[in-house]
Amino acid sequence: MRDGMDTSQSATNLVLLGPPGAGKGTQARMLEEQFGLMQLSTGDMLRAAVATGTESGRQAKAVMEAGDLVSDGIVIAILRDRLAEHDCAGGVILDGFPRTTVQAEALDWLMSDMGQGIRAAISFEVDDAAMVTRISGRYTCAGCGEGYHDTFKIPAIAGICDKCGGTDMKRRADDNAETVESRLRAYHAQTAPLISYYESRGVLARVDAMAEIETVAKELNAIVAKAVA
Repeated sequence: MRDGMDTSQSATNLVLLGPPGAGKGTQARMLEEQFGLMQLSTGDMLRAAVATGTESGRQAKAVMEAGDLVSDGIVIAILRDRLAEHDCAGGVILDGFPRTTVQAEALDWLMSDMGQGIRAAISFEVDDAAMVTRISGRYTCAGCGEGYHDTFKIPAIAGICDKCGGTDMKRRADDNAETVESRLRAYHAQTAPLISYYESRGVLARVDAMAEIETVAKELNAIVAKAVA
């Protein structure tokens, strides 16, 4: 059924929509464990296809070596190969794809041809100003990787890691307010059509990504449980 979303199949396929820092990765890992799903990222699939030398992988390698962007057609071909693997039989979580309505339409065709469909597209709703504060204040201990924040998680003793006692703290160069604001603007411009696309097909769900991790997880579990039923 290519003119809509076919949700009658057994595989539980999900699309996660949300800007960087919204917590999609953390929640996807929990959904994997809870529902036996497989999280797929475009980057990981491309690297694996190139490494294993599949036909689509060879095409992708040639394009990348030429310094060009891998086409949607190649990405879809790689995704088709990946979905056919045994560990994806129960369903997948797509994070970072689709990014455009053209890609979403191509994904629908692929799913339909494979006798599957997208059960739910989940939008991680954020407050832009709060996201800027959340991300731009992050830093980590260089010694053990423990995460801290200027406002929300300050070491008991300033400058000293609570976990390992290290004093070397690192911040990502792009974790600053200007970069985060730019990312958010780009995300909203790019993703707004996708929100409408999936909403029109009756599979869009929204979660408040600014809530506590446990609260978001509970909402997601309810959405996915309903999609599975």
